[in-house]
Amino acid sequence: MKATVVGAGNVGATTAEYLLREGLADVYMVDVVEGLAAGKALDMAQAAPVLGHSCRVSGGTEYGPAEGSDLVIITAGIARKPGMSREDLLKINGGIMAQVAQNLWHACPNAVVIVVSNPLDVTTHIFHETSGFPTHRVMGMAGVLDTARFRTFIAREVGGSAEDVSAMVLGGHGDSMVPLASQASISGVPLTHFLDDDTIARLVQRTRDGGAEIVGLLKTGSAFYAPAASTVQMASAILRDEKRLLPVCAHVNGQYDLRNLFLGVPARLGRRGVEEVVPVELTADELYALHESAKHVRSAIETWNALKGTL
Repeated sequence: MKATVVGAGNVGATTAEYLLREGLADVYMVDVVEGLAAGKALDMAQAAPVLGHSCRVSGGTEYGPAEGSDLVIITAGIARKPGMSREDLLKINGGIMAQVAQNLWHACPNAVVIVVSNPLDVTTHIFHETSGFPTHRVMGMAGVLDTARFRTFIAREVGGSAEDVSAMVLGGHGDSMVPLASQASISGVPLTHFLDDDTIARLVQRTRDGGAEIVGLLKTGSAFYAPAASTVQMASAILRDEKRLLPVCAHVNGQYDLRNLFLGVPARLGRRGVEEVVPVELTADELYALHESAKHVRSAIETWNALKGTL
């Protein structure tokens, strides 16, 4: 199998390294910064004999070597900086995503695409809108990451293992995300057996603030280990045709009474990409919150539609 990673910054390079370590695919990294992708790829190649894998890795500034990719992971763009509005970030990263989409359509039109760049739900929409890729082969990575954060916070609160925690986070990747407290459990035992409502509400809010908490600690950067690991879990499901049910930013058209929108929902992933959006039972409050999250995403798309004419 072959994967292309667009963007060789912290998230992109760590994603490439995890793909190689898992033996999932040969990897090509592409980045506009001269020498960045090539240099990191050479470093990774030299680590392969020590780590014990035989996957090949290369890097460059051109999209031509992405030809024949089974999977493309897009991490290109900038992180939000202090004083930067969401509109500023959208204008920059939306423009980058539109260019990337056109390049990938020419280089590897048969690939499955995972978008990681923020603002996630809108950039996924922009990629699909700008490229010729069908909806089932375009998705965004956010739900797996947000779910991992929710599981981590629950495990730390109860003093247990995050592996025993089952949970899911839906909706947009941001303040309006919807951690499903009603679905959360520890080894099959409902979360409410371990924690009271106020504690659960605090963990839900910490999950929503998960990325910002790390930015606040780092001061000059943002998360990349967990985003990369979450992306590779999706990549494994696709490249190995595992049919895993994961929360991803997928196209909904009727499910949950939502239409023509990319939003975080449970989806079964396999070699074809999003093979099915799976309905799960939500409480009335959760369904309402999911629709409110969808409104936030639509509003951001409207902002993009107004901005793109100025690029």
